[in-house]
Amino acid sequence: MPNVSLKSNDNKPFNVKTDFNEKDKLYVFTFWATWCAPCLNELDAIKENYAEWIKEVNMEVVAVSIDDTRTQKRVKPLLNGKNWPYTVLLDTNQDLKRALSIANVPYTVVVKNQKIVYVHNGYSQGAEKELFNKLKQL
Repeated sequence: MPNVSLKSNDNKPFNVKTDFNEKDKLYVFTFWATWCAPCLNELDAIKENYAEWIKEVNMEVVAVSIDDTRTQKRVKPLLNGKNWPYTVLLDTNQDLKRALSIANVPYTVVVKNQKIVYVHNGYSQGAEKELFNKLKQL
């Protein structure tokens, strides 16, 4: 993963390379935006299964908002309503998005032992089950 620092929605600094590096743990970075309906659907669908998933697989979802300074003010109110159990990072300048050459959202990057082991672009209903099956194989 690139050496990029982002702030969480509660303003804590996180370095993507050094703060998400527990050995053999799967980090599921989902890139989303407040204006992206499929992104919100994906994160809601994962939330429904998340408690079971983390019992079965050593994993953590990190939701990376790519909202820019113009739309970033919508992130906190949206999160308050969603109550997602994830770490939420704000990629306001799109540094991480650019470093990973992400063109559009939703976009999922799974990292294990500092290496990208799976990438998925887009979301349609049921894709979260496909993602979980993939996570169990990694």
